[in-house]
Amino acid sequence: MTQAAARPAQREGEVPREAVRAVVPLLREVGDLKRVRTAGSGASMAERAFCRSWAELVRDGDPGRIAVRECAAAVAGARLAGIDGAVLRRCGLTADEAVAVLERSVAQHADRMDPVTCGLLVEALPDLVTDPYGDPPPGFAAALCAQPRAGATRPGRPRLMVEPPESHGDHCWAVAVHGVLLAGAFGAAPGDVFLLGLAHHLHNAVLPDAGLAGEELLGDHLPAVLARLARQQLAALPEDLAARVEHLLSLREGAGTPAARAFHAADVLDRVLQVRHHARAAAFTAEQALEDLDLVHPCAVSGFHRSVLDAAGTA
Repeated sequence: MTQAAARPAQREGEVPREAVRAVVPLLREVGDLKRVRTAGSGASMAERAFCRSWAELVRDGDPGRIAVRECAAAVAGARLAGIDGAVLRRCGLTADEAVAVLERSVAQHADRMDPVTCGLLVEALPDLVTDPYGDPPPGFAAALCAQPRAGATRPGRPRLMVEPPESHGDHCWAVAVHGVLLAGAFGAAPGDVFLLGLAHHLHNAVLPDAGLAGEELLGDHLPAVLARLARQQLAALPEDLAARVEHLLSLREGAGTPAARAFHAADVLDRVLQVRHHARAAAFTAEQALEDLDLVHPCAVSGFHRSVLDAAGTA
């Protein structure tokens, strides 16, 4: 998946509507990994994957391979949440058994992806059960995971504050993975879109996020500030990787290349899906959990459970 999928090139401004619409439910579930945490780490699963991705890029510098593997982990995690390959092995499953569990999770989303992408993700699953990680990421990765996002802002108006805010690590990881899932539809190389997604907020490792409303107040200083801070973070990367990231960052100023179009599609979808998450959470009702999600799910004692709730008046 280091090369663009064999699809017709998209013209600037053209959107592959059917492919984008099909994948959105999967993007929504993948994005929920921003909110999944497990014992032993205060970071979300998304933040951990963000740091892991940068560590792997610094170690071996193959964005195409890393993009596929991290996308496979994300799609498997959409339903398995914190139960990843390493956890399955620690639970006593063999490598083959763990891969089979991951395959079942990915298969639940097969109809949301094009067959080529789905096949490549499945091929990458054995790499997820070996737990090879351990190298530290560059310092900016931790800083971005600690830097909150501003959320929705508009110049001249107060900020819309939502709690808890996502981090820049959360957002950049989601854009990177969403970009891989959209790359084939836009004829883009997944490794390029993945790198661009991971790196597009490098400046926020130093610059707190005040959103467009705050950034606009910097006036003529803004372009130089963003460029200067991005270059400072790029200095932490190997020279070849830094040069590739810097080139990709220059593409985001327009939508004239497949990588830029896939990136911008991933970015805007993640921003809107994040806001819709907060709206859904605010509107959540107990009936949705009880009726739609089977909070009291069918089991050997579910009849007794319902009798208890009826007696308590909470059914």
